[in-house]
Amino acid sequence: MVDDGEISGQEVIGIDLGTTFSCVAVARKGHGVEIITNDQGNRTTPSYVAFSPPAAGGYTERLVGESAKNQAVRNPRRTIFDVKRLIGKKFDDPDVHNDMKYLPYPVVDRDGKPCVEIEVDNGELKAFTPEEISAMLLLKMKETAESYLGKQVTNAVVTVPAYFNDSQRQATKDAAKIAGLNVVRIINEPTAAALAYGVKQLDPDTKRNILVYNLGGGTFDVSVLEIHNGIFQVRATGGDAHLGGRDFDQRVMEYFIDLISKRYMKDVSKDSKALGKLHRECERAKRVLSAQIQTTVEIDSLIQGMDFSEPLTRAKFEDLNTKLFKRTMEVVKTTLEDAKVGKDKIDEIVLVGGSTRIPRVREMLKKMFDGKEPSKGINPDEAVAYGAAVLGANLNGVQAGVTLFDVTPLSLGIRTQSNLMTVVVPRNTVIPTKKSRRGFVPAKPVHGQQTSVSIQVFQGERALTNDCLLLGSFTLTCSPPGHRGEPSIEVTFEVDANGILSVTAMDEATGDSKSLTVKNYGRNLDSKEIERMVSEGREMAEQDKKERMRINARNRLERHIHDLKEAEADDKFHLRDDEGDKTAVKRALR
Repeated sequence: MVDDGEISGQEVIGIDLGTTFSCVAVARKGHGVEIITNDQGNRTTPSYVAFSPPAAGGYTERLVGESAKNQAVRNPRRTIFDVKRLIGKKFDDPDVHNDMKYLPYPVVDRDGKPCVEIEVDNGELKAFTPEEISAMLLLKMKETAESYLGKQVTNAVVTVPAYFNDSQRQATKDAAKIAGLNVVRIINEPTAAALAYGVKQLDPDTKRNILVYNLGGGTFDVSVLEIHNGIFQVRATGGDAHLGGRDFDQRVMEYFIDLISKRYMKDVSKDSKALGKLHRECERAKRVLSAQIQTTVEIDSLIQGMDFSEPLTRAKFEDLNTKLFKRTMEVVKTTLEDAKVGKDKIDEIVLVGGSTRIPRVREMLKKMFDGKEPSKGINPDEAVAYGAAVLGANLNGVQAGVTLFDVTPLSLGIRTQSNLMTVVVPRNTVIPTKKSRRGFVPAKPVHGQQTSVSIQVFQGERALTNDCLLLGSFTLTCSPPGHRGEPSIEVTFEVDANGILSVTAMDEATGDSKSLTVKNYGRNLDSKEIERMVSEGREMAEQDKKERMRINARNRLERHIHDLKEAEADDKFHLRDDEGDKTAVKRALR
């Protein structure tokens, strides 16, 4: 993150990098906040990236957004979506393997990271990291903003789910860097939505408690905020970084996969094209059932030439997903308890994310809050980008009067003896923050006298580090050597406004210290990898440009041929040279 003074007066766009759709907005002096439409005239862009089958010249065209989603069914193994559910995770994460069952494209292990393997130019297999795919989506948002504003844009506020851990936040920053963006602030999605709501709806002199229920395509967050005099104070946050509309789609897919297997003795899960068709129809059915009580899932030639048609009622959809809906309500209860705010003290319930349109979700929320209707004052698809743009305008001096205090979504600590998770920064601590604890005895001393100790940093809420996420580790040299268990260490954790962690450990006996910004145990990209990906991104952009030029040239040639044929048919065909040239041209046209 750069100093706010360095971006003063420059445009800072707000980007909601969503699982299913992304959105970009900007706040300009005299214009207010504007949601920017893409090249198709739409205010949101599908979070899809595709690589077309190699053309005659051997080059694979890259597609992003609507053009990628529109060809997904006929090109399933080269069409990438839901990459946000992979970013910042290990390949052996159970959630990753569960998602892989429903993805028509291949996900492979590369140095412990889940990467998408695509056949590109001349049949070459290439593995793309989730950061690279996300960078392509962010670049699309960047180009959309630049086209609208008529100038280059480099600064952005990028949103992430509140329950994204440090690894996922770092990976999102890496993706933005590959896309050529300078992230001036990472902001939690529900906090951004609260900014949008507060700016649009509230009297600044009125103190209000707001609950933001953010259920998107792949993630779920709940935040409780107090808003007063332009100060947005997050009281508590909770959620699940792997729960959303895609999970609802998967439950419906499981139902139909099982039904087809029993009725027709065919396994859809082994056919990537059939899986892609079923995924598209289940997603469509979910959206339709938010407005209707019944729809029909119809797929021509689903598998081995078999046409499929089956009704799906809203009641059946709700039954398949009841457990997931209830999970979100449990998170709401826990977050209210953490915030020490009774449900009767919540003044407004703000709904964010497309999945909040599901009637059953709204009914359960309304029942939990004793009949209180959720607010309908903001667009759930655009609120997050809107709020990010508000913060961007605040940071660059265009719009004043907003002060934001966010919190850490999960506890941060180190491993001590007996594999205990010893917390330094408790969850829901206001950030930025700096906390120290003294007298630590590290967990892994060497036998006999030790000259160094291992500092292992974890994130999570479990008592044992085995059940928490390892963020990183480093070694602190101790001098003079002590006996096993004797070194006493002071550990300082500093969390910046983006929620990114730095750790310092100091030997209290000698004053020797060592610091690092947590790099998530090798799962994030180092500077060389980022530079390589930036370079490859430029090369790919140049290839895309050449391919567009080739296609445009071919289109011009085909139009010219068409015009010549029409001229010949209308007997308006004229050449300045002799009759032989005219005959040769006519022969070529045929």
